[in-house]
Amino acid sequence: MTYKEVNTMIASIGLPYAYNEFADGTGIAPPFICFLYGGNSDDLIADNFNYQVIRPLNIELYTDNKDFELEAAVESVLSTNKLPFMRQETYLDSEHMYMVTYDTEVVIKEEPVTTVAEVNEGE
Repeated sequence: MTYKEVNTMIASIGLPYAYNEFADGTGIAPPFICFLYGGNSDDLIADNFNYQVIRPLNIELYTDNKDFELEAAVESVLSTNKLPFMRQETYLDSEHMYMVTYDTEVVIKEEPVTTVAEVNEGE
């Protein structure tokens, strides 16, 4: 996938989304999604060269109430794009909302974009 294809995939879920977090003062109410290429990369290295770029992708779904249908929609998008994932659910007491995190990896087929704004077209 390209970074833009990942962005398009996240957008296809149909919720407001941002890379890492929404800017202060945006007032985005749940449900929404934040995503991040966080953690350690797992690049394929050959001949002293990063032959294949493999980025961890974390997708966080935030909801006020438990929403099985919305979770199924996110999981369907990941499955359709052939991205295996690990799922974890947390209730954020201080925010009074649920956070369901999907951890996966994507094989990137292009050079990285240069700014967060290029990745975060969904704001």
